[in-house]
Amino acid sequence: MGRRRKRRIFKKNKKKKFEFHIDLGFLAGIAIWIFKIGVVCLLAFVWVWYFGQQVSTVGDSMKPVLSNGDVVLVNRIVYNAMAPKRGDIIIFKPKGNENIHYYTKRIIGLPGESVEIIENRIYIDGEKLEEEYETTDITEVGIANEKIELAEDEYFVLGDNRASSEDSRNADVGNVKREYIYGKAWFVISPRKDFGWVK
Repeated sequence: MGRRRKRRIFKKNKKKKFEFHIDLGFLAGIAIWIFKIGVVCLLAFVWVWYFGQQVSTVGDSMKPVLSNGDVVLVNRIVYNAMAPKRGDIIIFKPKGNENIHYYTKRIIGLPGESVEIIENRIYIDGEKLEEEYETTDITEVGIANEKIELAEDEYFVLGDNRASSEDSRNADVGNVKREYIYGKAWFVISPRKDFGWVK
């Protein structure tokens, strides 16, 4: 009788403990997963911001390379690493005017150079420019009827379709300051028939 009583008392005094185990391996796996998602989101943001900005081409001034309505991707970081080069197709806003659409033109004259247009020929610092891309004849020289001296932060730009292009020959556009350049056109994403690299 005494033994049974002791067992009952012992059972009553015995408390069940709730044990909570933290699986550190599981938590580490979650942390790594969240970190990877964060890195992917950051890379996606950087890619879109610096390489994936889309600009629609207005007009046919860059034919045959670009046509009206072509949607191009703009490389916005390239000119942080290097200066714009002759022959680059750039996206900019004339005189930095934020109220007008982006212009797409090709760089012809570089900072510090002089540009002249004589009898449909372009002369850089007195030497005829040999161009390796298709262009039309220059029928109107506009303000380039006299030698243009470019400042240390200015570029002279032309459309490839020079018979139908509003560019540095026009007073409303003029020379393009470096700060007004949005980036370099590098890839056409639309329409499908024009899909590919910008040359």
